[in-house]
Amino acid sequence: MGGRTTRDGGLHRRLRAFRAGSMTLLAVVVAVGLATAGAYAARRGGPELLATAGARPAGPAPARPAASTPAPAVPAAGRVAHPPEPAISYPPRGTGSFRTATALGAVAGRGGRLLRYRVAVEEGIDEVDVERFGREVAVILADPRGWTGGGEWRLQRVGPDTRADFAVLLATPVTRGELCADPTDHYTSCRNGDQVVINVGRWARGVPQFDDLGSYRQYLLNHEVGHRLGRGHELCPPAGGPAPVMEQQTLGLHGCTPNAWPRVAGALHTGPSGQYDDPIPAEG
Repeated sequence: MGGRTTRDGGLHRRLRAFRAGSMTLLAVVVAVGLATAGAYAARRGGPELLATAGARPAGPAPARPAASTPAPAVPAAGRVAHPPEPAISYPPRGTGSFRTATALGAVAGRGGRLLRYRVAVEEGIDEVDVERFGREVAVILADPRGWTGGGEWRLQRVGPDTRADFAVLLATPVTRGELCADPTDHYTSCRNGDQVVINVGRWARGVPQFDDLGSYRQYLLNHEVGHRLGRGHELCPPAGGPAPVMEQQTLGLHGCTPNAWPRVAGALHTGPSGQYDDPIPAEG
């Protein structure tokens, strides 16, 4: 009897131990299952599973597979990637009045004739600060790759109360047509007498030939100021290569590559005198 009791007690103890082990194993299985479901929800992003996982403190997001990450954009060979410029909005026609930058700049250039210029922006082009535009113009015209780099010209920016030899005007497309005595052209810029007229449409949008807006702005200003300095239009040299700055690159390149500067590799870069019969786009 005692032996039987001993055997039965041992059996009961073994059954209780088995049940306890089973419960422990079940708890482990349930815990693993919940953890797997939470990880699956985080990967899938499904609203039902994410709602369940959201009841627990959020862990770090799992890394995405490399194949799902897009490859970074690679700039074309030989070009520097620049962040896009903020868009400039402007009306087709401004008021015809201009606000003038006030700062007096340093003389740029090491020798030659001194010309003073002022910078102004037409009223209605509200997103262009005239003082900032004046600084941009001054930096371009003072660059040693520009007209002041060869010892022939010196340039200085002046304010509204100082006598100037010419003015750089940022104008709306319609006003550009009026100032350039060519009311049908709302696309290009020009020089007319002592006025260098920069079309805000080109300053804001550039042209397809230039994939960098900053470089196009440099070209545009150097080209029109070059006219004020007495230079005419030029053609792409027969050998190709960089376009002369006096080529009408706004309208076409004709076998040359875009170039913003009068001086290339330390020397004035020119082409044959003349101009192409390129159509003028209608866009303002």
